[in-house]
Amino acid sequence: MNTPSPHMRPTIRQLDEATANRIAAGEVVERPASAVKELVENALDAGATRITIDIEAGGKRLIRVSDNGWGMTPGDLPLALSRHATSKIDGSDLLAINSFGFRGEALPSLGAVGRLTITSRTDGGDGAVIAVSGGKVTPPRPAAANQGTVVELRDLFFATPARLKFLRTDRAEAQAVADVIRRLAMAEPFVGFHLTADGRDIFRADAEQGELFGAYQTRLTRVMGVEFIDNTLPIDAERDGLTLTGFAALPTFSRGTAVAQHVYVNGRPVRDKLLTGALKAGYMDVLAPGRHPAAVLYLACDPQLVDVNVHPAKAEVRFRDPQAARGLVVSALRHALAHAGHRASSTVGDATLQAFRPEPDRQPAPPYAQQAWRPDTPSSASIRAALDLQAPVLDSGFSETPSARYELVNDDTPISAPLGAARAQIHENYIIAQTEDGLIVVDQHAAHERLVYERLKAQAATRAIPAQAMLIPDIVELPEADATRILSIADELAEMGLVIEPFGPGAIAIRETPAMLARLNTKALINDILDDLADQGTSDRLRARLDAVLSSMACHGSIRSGRRMSADEMNALLREMERTPRSGQCNHGRPTWVKLRLTDIERLFGRSD
Repeated sequence: MNTPSPHMRPTIRQLDEATANRIAAGEVVERPASAVKELVENALDAGATRITIDIEAGGKRLIRVSDNGWGMTPGDLPLALSRHATSKIDGSDLLAINSFGFRGEALPSLGAVGRLTITSRTDGGDGAVIAVSGGKVTPPRPAAANQGTVVELRDLFFATPARLKFLRTDRAEAQAVADVIRRLAMAEPFVGFHLTADGRDIFRADAEQGELFGAYQTRLTRVMGVEFIDNTLPIDAERDGLTLTGFAALPTFSRGTAVAQHVYVNGRPVRDKLLTGALKAGYMDVLAPGRHPAAVLYLACDPQLVDVNVHPAKAEVRFRDPQAARGLVVSALRHALAHAGHRASSTVGDATLQAFRPEPDRQPAPPYAQQAWRPDTPSSASIRAALDLQAPVLDSGFSETPSARYELVNDDTPISAPLGAARAQIHENYIIAQTEDGLIVVDQHAAHERLVYERLKAQAATRAIPAQAMLIPDIVELPEADATRILSIADELAEMGLVIEPFGPGAIAIRETPAMLARLNTKALINDILDDLADQGTSDRLRARLDAVLSSMACHGSIRSGRRMSADEMNALLREMERTPRSGQCNHGRPTWVKLRLTDIERLFGRSD
């Protein structure tokens, strides 16, 4: 290969159109799933209410997308294959975008790397077909067709065979296509989708009926499953011209990865760090380490408030006011979780029933039952200094004198309350309560730990975080840009007891630290906060540290395992759980109670079919 000498001036050349289209295709079409996404979004922009997708060999050999949309005239077809030709914007305002596509790149890019055929007909018009292979376009010709458009893409990447080496197996590529269709189907409940792979049905969802929120719920039941809907909370909030709707799962219905998180902006599926960070922050202190919330959120706003023209794949967005968008997501999630009260996911009870069934091999414990991370125990001095809250913790409302009664039966106690009436305490840690349709098992320590923790947080919110002045201020040297960034949130940090000031160019002085955070590594904390600011534009790092101390205090001030409780104490605990936000899970994200339905118990003993 002839390589130009580094001492020779290279010649500037104009790339031919075919090469330019192939380069552009590398940005738009990464794999078959990318091509399917672009074609299905075009069908949605064309007003289709029924879309059929057929693929072969994972989409490498064939991708066919058929729709019943508006269609195109014979004169539109050649223009549709021209770069930057689109019917969706007029170019006068790149923020006034109300469609999925707008760049005019998808069809010419696909035609540059594959064999593309488009057959289309408008209502009352004549059908026509046009073909392009490796960037070479043939003139349109008449064709029989129904109203709408059929796009066939064969031999993807035949014109760029090196790209084929980077594709995965047919099965993996087909799964990626199915994931794309499911994500689009969740955003468009009034559109029917049908996906086949090598002649086999992979996914089908008929168009839903009724009002929008109900249609979303029905469509998500089809796509995410009944368990997801049964264990989610409806989200409906509005602020500063932004509207957030959707469904967020209970903390005890969590996943080991973020695969069950779906966020949409104006109907467009996005993977935005700001919004996924806000989703994580909304579940702060209610999830076990290593667990991820499940949620489907739809954020809607005036197109002028969000820029979707960030990347050709259109999976990233940029908000005019990012903190307003983040604040809406965080506050809406926290509000919904707080109002969920004592609810825990139904899957917790199902896992408990499964544990009762004999199995040939012992199954591993579910992830939420694993030992969660606990913060280091704070010093006694820091606990005493922390908001002067130690006395309320010890005054928990439950006698420290062990009850003389270990097991009890009290038929006079009503069982109509959500968590029923206490009937027994076993192993001096688990409360058995009877409900109208089954029984409840409560972990007394985990439950009371959450109750005390929520009480501490409520008290902390009503008063300033006590700060402790440093005898000698800590000086942290930083790049000037980082120093400016951290000083921009100095007021918020001061509200949580961390007082910082500028100390010349590229340095800050830490004057005061939160009293409850003993032996604080200030430099590490500042660097962690800066990492959060660079990644998400905001940071909950200090708030999380403070909450960890309150959680540790709650753990020490709650009813211990091994403590015998009277019937009155157990019922008082149940009633307080019903009144307390987030009491369905402990401070470490594990469930505080499980429910067994009477019908399931009877089935265990063969008393019912």
